Amino acid sequence: MSVSRLLSRRVCALPRSLLASHRQWLSTATNEDDLDTLPFNEMVLTFADKAADIVTHSLVDEDTSSMSRDRKEQKVKGILAFIKPCNATIQFTFPVHMDDGRMAVVEAWRSQHSHHRTPCKGGLRYSLDVNEGEVKALAMLMTYKCAMVDVPFGGAKAGVKIDPKKHSVTELERITRRLTMEFAKKGFIGPGLDVPAPDMGTGPREMSWIADTYAMTHGYADLNAYACVTGKPIQQGGIHGRMSATGRGVFYSVNNFINDAEVCSKIDLPPGIPGKTFIVQGFGNVGLHSCRYLHRAGGKLVGVMEVDGSIINYEQGIDPKELEDYRNENGSIVGFPGAKPTEENLLTASCDILVPAAGEMQITAEVAKKIQAKVVAEGANGPTTIAAERILHDRNILVLPDMFANAGGVTVSYFEWLKNLNHVSYGRLTWKYEEDSNYFLLGSVQKSLEAKFSGGKPNTIPIVPSPEFSQRISGVSEKDIVNSGLEYTINRSSKQIMKALQDYSLGLDLRTAAYVCALKKIYDVYKEAGITFS
Repeated sequence: MSVSRLLSRRVCALPRSLLASHRQWLSTATNEDDLDTLPFNEMVLTFADKAADIVTHSLVDEDTSSMSRDRKEQKVKGILAFIKPCNATIQFTFPVHMDDGRMAVVEAWRSQHSHHRTPCKGGLRYSLDVNEGEVKALAMLMTYKCAMVDVPFGGAKAGVKIDPKKHSVTELERITRRLTMEFAKKGFIGPGLDVPAPDMGTGPREMSWIADTYAMTHGYADLNAYACVTGKPIQQGGIHGRMSATGRGVFYSVNNFINDAEVCSKIDLPPGIPGKTFIVQGFGNVGLHSCRYLHRAGGKLVGVMEVDGSIINYEQGIDPKELEDYRNENGSIVGFPGAKPTEENLLTASCDILVPAAGEMQITAEVAKKIQAKVVAEGANGPTTIAAERILHDRNILVLPDMFANAGGVTVSYFEWLKNLNHVSYGRLTWKYEEDSNYFLLGSVQKSLEAKFSGGKPNTIPIVPSPEFSQRISGVSEKDIVNSGLEYTINRSSKQIMKALQDYSLGLDLRTAAYVCALKKIYDVYKEAGITFS
């Protein structure tokens, strides 16, 4: 049966039933309070619905087949509806021995949103706030995020309902290794199936345990077994630059739009990062590295929010490296001598750039009405409610959406996955050749100048490389390649979003523009490949 006929008869009906409750709820959500309390998974569906409504007509117009327009519209709406629900979600409960002899029952979820590209890709978080709805929402968001930055993965997410701070290292290791076995038994992990990564409450250590467990059991005969997870330590097949990738991506996204004169004129902000003040909510991995790169580019960090306290320094600013060292030594930013404590809600404090890099739904309608920043760069997933976003748009505040701004992590995870499949680090095969070529180039220039101006006498016209060239003369390192590839990816995605803003007259609605770009890419995959066995 053809794709178009199938979609006109059956596929539309299935997603409608799955999404009926969402649409019914949304139809009653006419006031600010309703939209402000919309659950995270409903938020993502709402953003996708808005983009789907906008992009439908253009997709129909682009269809050059001989079908009638009604049939084309059925096909487009059917595929767009089919994209939205999660393809598979599984819940785990398993026992784990605690250090004191107790047997604890651990609850966990893994959701695979889309198989239009494989493997599926998404982080693993340890948090008491984890639930099935949140995991589904993050899996959906991951699909759109991957599509936005042209990373060929489907979206996925996992969550374990524990507080990692209340468990010993040995308990965390037992939980992580048992979780890996549960994933493997159900077909939810593998280099070509489903590839987890670090998220809230997890890091390289947990990814190393996952890789080792999988490689020693289900993947023992698989040459590519260590590609089953990304975000690993370097010695376990990780990649240089992965730890800072999400924060660096936030910086690149800010840099692209804050240097665009047309965008800056709309938000009444002079172009460029130098001299701009910024505040970060959350000083974890994403917040820390966002601070680092914005600071290096000339920005001034004036405030940091954390769960146990906030600090400010509007006069001299806060040095991110000094704050990191203090936090590592004392376990908290509270008491940092380079700033003073404050009870103020720094989300609404005076600054040019606000980076929410903590949890979901932090910027509510009430907060959005008081925000003084001109740019909100979403380092966290889903920090802005729908009601808040509408208010920010009405106030001409630029929102850099999560599915674009914090996509640096999955981009570099893709590079790590490729490295694991290729079994060689980036730059290893070309390092010496590039170094020799650069020295030969300098020598050739020197000989040519000496032949022209000193009668061919050697060493009479020394050629001294510039400091910038000296840093690169030895060839490109893996970290250089990763950072360059990430910057190119974010720059290219920025241009795609800007084009969508213009093509669909979206003003400053970058989130809808990003969803439009992502949906079109996913739609094209299904349109060209069809739907298997249906």
